[in-house]
Amino acid sequence: MVKKNIGTAVDIYPMPVVIVGTVVNGRPNFMTVAWITKLSPNPSLLGISVGGGQYSAGGIRETGEFSINFPGVEEMELTDYCGLVHGNIEDKAAQVDIFQGSLENAPMVRQCPLNIECRLHQTVQLDNQWFFIGEVANVYASERILTEDQIDLEKFHPFVLTMPSNGYWALGERIGDPWSVGKNLMQPGRDV
Repeated sequence: MVKKNIGTAVDIYPMPVVIVGTVVNGRPNFMTVAWITKLSPNPSLLGISVGGGQYSAGGIRETGEFSINFPGVEEMELTDYCGLVHGNIEDKAAQVDIFQGSLENAPMVRQCPLNIECRLHQTVQLDNQWFFIGEVANVYASERILTEDQIDLEKFHPFVLTMPSNGYWALGERIGDPWSVGKNLMQPGRDV
């Protein structure tokens, strides 16, 4: 298979899409983020990368709290809206059914089926980005997406973003079991 060097610009294919909530200047604000990653299971740490000039970045730095809200396909329009409009120009909270958990400055989006409230654990300043590492305080899930108290992706219907093609994509079918399908390539007699 021939490989072609296509430069240094890279995107993750695909990227989860979330709505981040925080309080800025005493008011709830929400923004769409696709640069998110799990960092550690214990303590439970998640990281988000936010442009340095983003209105929400100031709120996270000021309050030390934020929420990460995972939309389903049904919330695509709201998710896109939260990424189109700047919070210092328009009150995006007017479009959101807000609920609070235990953290005062981590407003959450009731419309989203999965919500996580975080305390700011660490901030890393990059050239023109802030990488916020949040410690998970609580996770909330709508009962409609649960099967035996576990998140059921078929009920949830999350979607992802692709760049630079700029498309939202719904998840497809389950294609295999992790830590299992690769066993066919293991040397005979080896065990995991």
